[in-house]
Amino acid sequence: MDLQPEELQFLTIPQLVQESILIKKRSPRTFYLITLSLIFPLSFAILAHSLFTQPILSKLSSSDPPNSDRSRHDWTVLLIFEFSYLIFLFAFSLLSTAAVVFTVASLYTGKTVSFSSTISAIPKVFRRLLITFLWVALLMFAYNAVFFVFIVILFIALDMNSVGLAVIAGVIISVLYFVVHVYFTALWHLGSVISVLEPVYGLAAMRKAYELLKGKAKMAMGLVFVYLFVCALIGGTFGSIVVHGGGKFGTLTRTLVGGLLVGVLVMVNLVGLLVQSVFYYVCKSYHHQTIDKTALYDHLGGYLGDYVPLKSNIQLENLDM
Repeated sequence: MDLQPEELQFLTIPQLVQESILIKKRSPRTFYLITLSLIFPLSFAILAHSLFTQPILSKLSSSDPPNSDRSRHDWTVLLIFEFSYLIFLFAFSLLSTAAVVFTVASLYTGKTVSFSSTISAIPKVFRRLLITFLWVALLMFAYNAVFFVFIVILFIALDMNSVGLAVIAGVIISVLYFVVHVYFTALWHLGSVISVLEPVYGLAAMRKAYELLKGKAKMAMGLVFVYLFVCALIGGTFGSIVVHGGGKFGTLTRTLVGGLLVGVLVMVNLVGLLVQSVFYYVCKSYHHQTIDKTALYDHLGGYLGDYVPLKSNIQLENLDM
């Protein structure tokens, strides 16, 4: 399906998802290998995480004194595991983002797409994404600090039986989570795409994402909310059946359900990455900005060692998808 730039801005969420899925069919082998090598390990780790931590948490909640040697050992194992898990999660999340965004952009510019070329480009793409992520982490720290303050206020209000203060704190907490958190997540994802496709990254990419989201914030938040809801649904089902369902379900049932849910999460993550890549072009179209395919081609080539600086004033003609 060929879309003109002015048509992209009118895409609904279902149409955007459909367009994103169609892109995968333009280079199925490349996306298959990206999914198998990057997105599958990421999705498996997200769900399997609780399988490994649950036994440790069960030991910690046993009758052993908190200062016993066994408890200290279990806490050490848990902290090491959680630290390793977070490093793995962030690394594969950034790698998956870099691979999918680079591949989609390469298809758009007409570059020859292969799994090896994508892997070759990842090191430089990863560095830019990492810098952007570090800024995001700093901003998220500030957000979480504010969120924690209002959680404390809520508990204090409940303890003091102050209904008015509790309601105010509850409303602010709801706004922070369902509005600010979702919007900030959308900002982060769009900033990640910008870090790959434009000569900006870090805080500059976040500022550019903020400008591009104007007029498309509701759509972006809708996409993020649906994604988070589906992931939460998958995670909750996995936890209730696979992790905690030993007394109700047999090993075979839990194994089959676990494998099915991992497969579903893999597809959700792949489609999510494709959607965020295409959504960048939707935002550019909405703001009547165009992308010079030649300049973008050269910019992507820079990740492979043949660099030509991308023009800061991105001019653009047609978007054929």
